[in-house]
Amino acid sequence: MNETALQRLEFNRIRDSIMDYAVSYAGKRHVECLAPMTNAKLIRTKLEEAAEAKAMLQLGASVPIPSLEGIEHVILLLGKGYVFTEADFSHIHQFLVSCGQLMKYMASKSSVAPNVSSYASSMYGLDKLKSEIDQCIRHGRVLDSASKELAKIRKKMNIFEERIKGKLDSLMSRHRSILQENLFSTRNGRFVLPIKKEHRRLVKGAVLDESASGQTVYIEPAELSSLQFELSALKAEEAREELKILSELTALTEGYMAELETNVDTVGVYDFLFAKAKYAQAIGGVPVQINEDGIIHFQNGIHPLLGRQMIPLHFSIGEGYSSLIITGPNTGGKTLALKTVGLLTAMVQSGLLVPVREESMFSVFTNLAVDIGDGQSLEHALSTFSAHIRNVNQILQIADRSTLVLIDEMASGTDPGEGVGLSIAILEELHRRGTTVIATTHFTEIKNFAEAAPGFENARMEFDADTLQPLYRLTIGQAGQSYAFHIALKLGIPSGIIHRSREISQNGFKAAAAEMAVQETAQNHPFRKNESPEPTKAADQLAATKFVLGDSVYISYLGRTGIVCEVEDAMGIVGVMIQRDKHRINKKRLSLHIPAKELYPEQYDLDIVFETKEHRKMKKLMSRKHVEGLMIVKKEE
Repeated sequence: MNETALQRLEFNRIRDSIMDYAVSYAGKRHVECLAPMTNAKLIRTKLEEAAEAKAMLQLGASVPIPSLEGIEHVILLLGKGYVFTEADFSHIHQFLVSCGQLMKYMASKSSVAPNVSSYASSMYGLDKLKSEIDQCIRHGRVLDSASKELAKIRKKMNIFEERIKGKLDSLMSRHRSILQENLFSTRNGRFVLPIKKEHRRLVKGAVLDESASGQTVYIEPAELSSLQFELSALKAEEAREELKILSELTALTEGYMAELETNVDTVGVYDFLFAKAKYAQAIGGVPVQINEDGIIHFQNGIHPLLGRQMIPLHFSIGEGYSSLIITGPNTGGKTLALKTVGLLTAMVQSGLLVPVREESMFSVFTNLAVDIGDGQSLEHALSTFSAHIRNVNQILQIADRSTLVLIDEMASGTDPGEGVGLSIAILEELHRRGTTVIATTHFTEIKNFAEAAPGFENARMEFDADTLQPLYRLTIGQAGQSYAFHIALKLGIPSGIIHRSREISQNGFKAAAAEMAVQETAQNHPFRKNESPEPTKAADQLAATKFVLGDSVYISYLGRTGIVCEVEDAMGIVGVMIQRDKHRINKKRLSLHIPAKELYPEQYDLDIVFETKEHRKMKKLMSRKHVEGLMIVKKEE
């Protein structure tokens, strides 16, 4: 499935969250490879496993997943001619003991968790290897019982050590007055006496070391040298025998290489499986039904990265219509609804339990195509519209009956007339191919098309007209609106202007212009269209006009209105926001439509109009403290 689409849906953050619950290197590798599958039978199996694992955790069971500490090193070096150390065998022994516990535990759960417990049936107890290690290695040391020869060598060593200690006691008594301290020590594995430097000639022997201050010399008495030589020889024999034992254990272990690798792989699967189950617990994930018919139907859907702070989403598509057009006010939740459907679908196809009401239904798609956000490349300075077209072109290359397409803000970033026409043509082509499409828009023409076209359906994000706040609830079967007129009326725009606005929206700008021309003729207006007016004070007044932030202005050559977002610069250029796009226009082409003071309440924060929600959050954070690397990047107008 398209990795770019998954990135736009932030699927990587789901992986990261599950990674936090995995404890072994083998389990984490499975998490790294987590991705949507397209085989419906396999997906059902993975969902059943996840549900069983979650149920086991909910019963309070402590699943004995073996630790893989030190085992990656062992698996890596098996068969490479490396002789494992005592520490390596301690790790192998502990791993085998833990594997036995896991196998026993899963055998007891076969009736309640048949899918999950079945993995343990492929594991190996390796009792012979475990017994051999237990007989030879304990607490990181080769035992005397590992071989008769080793036991014999160590017995001799004990005899020589006792003799040396006896000699040391005698020597210490004899030289007590010249000892720096009343104890002996070792240097390079040989026993020495700490003699005061000025008395070094009173003790026969070799100086093996001296203190940092130079006041003490460490002498190996001549009477001990022969005994210590014998002890050193025995230690060398001990090391050779220990190496022989470790080599034999290594050879035995290599004989079980395949079995050990199988056990490690199985432990990794269990670690991964229960990491998914723990994540499902954290987000309230449940098992769902799946189909291959393009049907998605769920209630109480929650975006996993938002949690319970999100108002649950009820969603349906695939029965009666395969294309859904979502409309509604800006910041009303259209994009979030789009992302929630896409991310939950990707999670289900990855075998993950998702936060929806039980018995919800999801479809399996072969392809997932996403155009969310402007996708603008700063390196190539692509426009918003160009980025949309590039994304849509990629979508058209793969879209078929088994593709889920998510498109945010159709027809944005270009001329509305051409953009709407292109968008409807694209929707028609995707529908002809049988593609499942969910798109958002704020253009009336597109929702009117969806209302009339077979296989299409409208949906709206609800809005509280009294409080002027979005409700973030999706209602399917009804087209939404921008609520611009209602908001304007609430904020004090005269009702006559609102009524006229509705007429213009319904009849079109050309009809409005024609009406105005008729009215001017009837009133014998001194000026006619395309005539040059005689010089009057009006021209001077226009030149002196200073537009302020928030003013609604009329752009004559576009036949549209916009909001002043940047005041006039030295060249007389004014920044104007038309819908979501910013334009730089000479003030001579602008006329005041509605002053800002009539549009917005006193002290109104215009950043809500001009800035994205993300930029407002970053500005607020920057005002409180310095954040290393945080910057606000605005696209070019």
